[in-house]
Formats: sequence, C-alpha cells, structure tokens
Amino acid sequence: MTSPAAPDSHPSAGDAPAPGRDGLRLSRRALLGSALVSVGGAAAAGFAAGNLADDRGSPLAEPLVTANSSADLVSPHGAHQAGIATPQQTHATLVAADLAVKDATSLRRFLIDLSNTLSRIARGEEPPPSPMYPKGAATPTDFAADLSPARLTVTVGVGPGVFDLAGMTRPAPRRLRPLPAFTGDRLDPHWSGGDLIFQICADDAQVVSAAMRALRARMPGYAVIRWTQSGFLSAPQGGGTPRNMFGQKDGTSNPRPGSPEFGDVVWALPDEPAWFDGGSYLVFRKIRMRTANWDLTARDKQDAVIGRRRSDGSPLTGTKEFDEPDFIATTADGADVIASDAHIRRVRGFSMLRRSYNYDYGFLTATAGGSPDPFEHPEDHPHAPGTEDHHHGGHGKLDVGLLFCAFGNDPDSQFIPAQRRMAEQDRLSAFIQHTGSAIFAILPGFAEDGYLGDTLVP
Repeated sequence: MTSPAAPDSHPSAGDAPAPGRDGLRLSRRALLGSALVSVGGAAAAGFAAGNLADDRGSPLAEPLVTANSSADLVSPHGAHQAGIATPQQTHATLVAADLAVKDATSLRRFLIDLSNTLSRIARGEEPPPSPMYPKGAATPTDFAADLSPARLTVTVGVGPGVFDLAGMTRPAPRRLRPLPAFTGDRLDPHWSGGDLIFQICADDAQVVSAAMRALRARMPGYAVIRWTQSGFLSAPQGGGTPRNMFGQKDGTSNPRPGSPEFGDVVWALPDEPAWFDGGSYLVFRKIRMRTANWDLTARDKQDAVIGRRRSDGSPLTGTKEFDEPDFIATTADGADVIASDAHIRRVRGFSMLRRSYNYDYGFLTATAGGSPDPFEHPEDHPHAPGTEDHHHGGHGKLDVGLLFCAFGNDPDSQFIPAQRRMAEQDRLSAFIQHTGSAIFAILPGFAEDGYLGDTLVP
C-alpha cells in the first residue's frame, strides 16, 4: 500500500533495505523522567503467558494502578506519546479509522484538532466545541462529568495508506507495510487494517467511552470509523501479573519501562526517517480463544501447552514465576521438560512490549453473522469417558479472547518471525484463532505548543 518515497534528511535514511536491529546504535530523544521512570514495574499483558519476549524475564512487581488513585492524570505531552510506557490501565478501546481526506494539508488540520481535544480530556476537561454542532447543541455531553480522568491516555498511529496522500513529503517509516499472511489466520476485514489507530485507555470504562465519543465528534469530514474493539484487564489482589482468558499469567517477561532494554526494543531505530524519532510500531491481532476446548483440557496438559504452570506462572523447570526457563532440562526418560512445541519455547527470544487486553463479546459475533462464523464448524470438545450425548450449551460459539497489542521498533525481527514460528509448530495454535490484524506507525510525542504529527505534516 505504501508508495516509494524520497529519502528523508536523516543521514541513515535512504533507499537501501531496512537492516535488522542487530548492530544498530540507538539515538533517540531523551526520555522524559516523569513519563518513563515512574512506571517502574507495571505489568503489561501479552498473549504469550509472558514469553513473547526475551526468556530472561523481567520481574514486574508493581500491580496495575486502579481507579481513584492519586495519580489520575497522565500528560499527553513529551518525546513519546502516552499509553506505551504508561503503567497499563484496566480498560481500553481500540478505534481504527479510514481517512476521508485526500491530502496532507487536511490531515494536518485534523491532527491539530485532535491534539487540542486530547490535551483537554486528558486533564479531565470538556472537549472543545465543534463547529459542526447546530446552534443550541454542545459538544460536552456530561457523560463523564465529575469523574476522575482515571489516567486516560489516547495513543495515535497511522497506517501505510496515509503516505499515499497528495502533498505528503515525508517518507513512510521503513518497516511500515501490511503484515504477511500467516498459516492458520482466519481474518475478518471488518476488524483488520485502517489508516489511523486510536488506543484509548483508562482505569474507568465510562471515561474510555466518553473519550471515544469526544474523538468521534472530531471525525466528520476527516475520517470514518472502520472498526472498534474493547477490552479489560484486572489486577490480582495484592498485585502481580494479570491473567488472560485461559487463566494464565500474562506479561511476565515484558521489558521494564525506563530500562535500557525498553528503549532498545520499543522506540524507533536510528535508520528510520528523522521525523519518526520517538515513534514506535503497533501490531494488533484479535485472537479468539477456544475456551470451551481449553476448559475441558486437563491442567497438566494445559501447562504442557504453555510450558508454564497455570497456578503460579512458573516455568515447568522452575518454582517461581520469574525463574528463567531451562530449555535443556529433560525428564528421567530423556524427554524435554518444556516440549519442543510448547509455546514459551516457540516464541523465545523475540522481545517486544505486549500491552494487550482481554475481551468477552459473548454471542455477538455468532448472532451478527460475523466471520469466521462460529456456527460453521461446531467445535468438538473432550469429555470424560461415559459422558452421555447432550446438547452443548453454546460455549463453542463464544467470541472471547485477547486484543493482542505489541509495541516494538522492528516488526520484521520481532512480531513477524515470532508469529511464523507459532504458526509452524505450537501446541497453543489448536486453542486460538487469529481473526483480526493491523499494523500502524505510532507517531512521536508532541510538546504543549505542538500537535500530534507535527514532524510528519509540519
């Protein structure tokens, strides 16, 4: 989708193929202290039970911050956008949109308007009035009146098609291209792709909904919503790593915000166009989880599928969640303790920041004729010997799972090879189904006197 573009003024940006991450010396904007170092050990969930990252592990001791905490304001300004290194909130809505404008100048006007709106609602203020509202109507809805901002963040990215706009002078980020097809994908175009992405997160679901409503009010004439997805995440009592819909601890090995590893994994590499300095990439995958099959699978077999114990998240070769997995260990009969097709073995070594959310849409997809159609191939479930024939309760038609969100600076050496290894041979693949997919370049941060995308469309 992305057309060829002239080299940017960045000394390392040109027409040569984008190199891998190895050997690149990072040169990024200075990290803002308040934006990163304060997020310490916040858990950020991903699908791989904590192992779509380096298998060394990074203890994330601090729990998710809950609503009504004293830290209810997150500044939208800085070298990087909020909502990436920010400690993960408990509610999220992802909104993808297609541009209605045809030129870069119109995109600039839209981004300036969005920036003004985001700056206000992040402070808990009403959004600015819209010139499109008739006399007597007002943009403020009072839907979130008297509510805390609940650490609201809105993170904005652009898809490959944006760089085809007339008058666009900046080159596309070097790794921004549609994701390849993966074996086993059953993608629905109704929740895939898009020119723009808005990741809206907060510790209050009503605040998230109000923010989405405020953004939607700015879109007429500029963009049309393509799809939305909403999710949630709860902190365990006493803190710790959240669990996904399979009951697995999820996010154990994420890089720690503020650490050198985090910067090396997430923020744009120095060979990117200069305007993209401080940006990142977001890979989105909607992953339906076959919870009926999973729930009827014995606990020890579930643990073998992942390579970790469901009870406490520890690897099968350890006793604690953050113990390093031992991929050499064998049983008395010579078999690998962590099987060759166990999930954590298949995806080891691919480091990225997973900031995912659980979702539960119940029967909405099935009854709305969604694709893939859960009615098309009724699921077979294992049952105990002697179980009488019976009508299933419909649990095979449920659409529940994970809104997988992975931030990184090189999808070509992070998400894509990890997903290919999963598709080739991973026990977990029998229990999941990828039904949505998209990739975006997350814009760099902006200053209080600037606007989102001020380096892209100055």
